[in-house]
Amino acid sequence: MKLTDFKALTFDVYGTLIDWESGMIAGLKPLTDKLEPELSRNAVLEAHARHESSQQLHTPYKRYQELLPIVYRRLAEEWGLEVDWSECVSYGQSVKNWAVFPDTVEALQYLKRHFKLVVLSNIDNETFSYANNKLGASFDAVYTAEDVGAYKPANKNFDYMLDTIGSIGVAKEQILHTAESMFHDHAPANQYRLTSCHIYRRHSQSGFGATRTPDKMPDVQFRFNSMGEMAQAVRKELGE
Repeated sequence: MKLTDFKALTFDVYGTLIDWESGMIAGLKPLTDKLEPELSRNAVLEAHARHESSQQLHTPYKRYQELLPIVYRRLAEEWGLEVDWSECVSYGQSVKNWAVFPDTVEALQYLKRHFKLVVLSNIDNETFSYANNKLGASFDAVYTAEDVGAYKPANKNFDYMLDTIGSIGVAKEQILHTAESMFHDHAPANQYRLTSCHIYRRHSQSGFGATRTPDKMPDVQFRFNSMGEMAQAVRKELGE
């Protein structure tokens, strides 16, 4: 099996193309600066993952920028801190400022020459528009949690994508699902028998950070530490 056997790369965005963990840590500083004793980066991210996944499950129709303020308030309650709602809302708006990983733009621009590029993201359409301006690639289709009315790993997301992606000339067996999160992406991709490429952004860190721990570790067929490494592997296959 080769990367170039596939016609489309279906991407998670936040955590794979955009450095959402650094964005979270920066956005949570008004809270975490008040904590005594200080929590580790991973402890903060793991707490965020618990509350975010719970909120996504219970309010699947709420847009991501409206869901994050509730996560912020839940964290403040867990840590015994008082917050004003305006501070919570500011955190939801901070997603617009989350930065792309340094290798993302060049890799996407190269991969666009050889694949259709498709987004399957736990985001709302307005917020994704800000990310799209930073990513430097033209996507062939964009499927968001707001479109679906549910958040990954809910099956509705993959049902929606597979029901729709044929309109751009892509069959299920031509998809390589490309993502960092085992919980949100590779576990459901396994259920749908999609081929998976793990972009292992956390390769130098322990645990799962801002994503929940999957009940069972999913299988992946390809693994790279960055999008840059993936692009280099495609170049090698093509002899470029």
